[in-house]
Amino acid sequence: MAGKFEVFVDKAGKFHFHLKAGNGEIVLESQGYESKEGAKKGIASIQTNAPGAEIVDLSVT
Repeated sequence: MAGKFEVFVDKAGKFHFHLKAGNGEIVLESQGYESKEGAKKGIASIQTNAPGAEIVDLSVT
C-alpha cells in the first residue's frame, strides 16, 4: 500500500495533515492552517519540493 496524506481539523478548528506510510504509521504531521485550502497547499509543496530533498545530518556522534 502506498503512503497517503490525511487532512483533519484539530480541537481549535485548525486544519492539519498527516503523511502516513504504507503501513499506516504517521511519519509527518503538519503545522496548523487556518483553512483546508492552506493545508492542501502545504501538501502540494511537499509533493513538489521533497522528492529530491537533501538529507542533512545534524546529529553529533
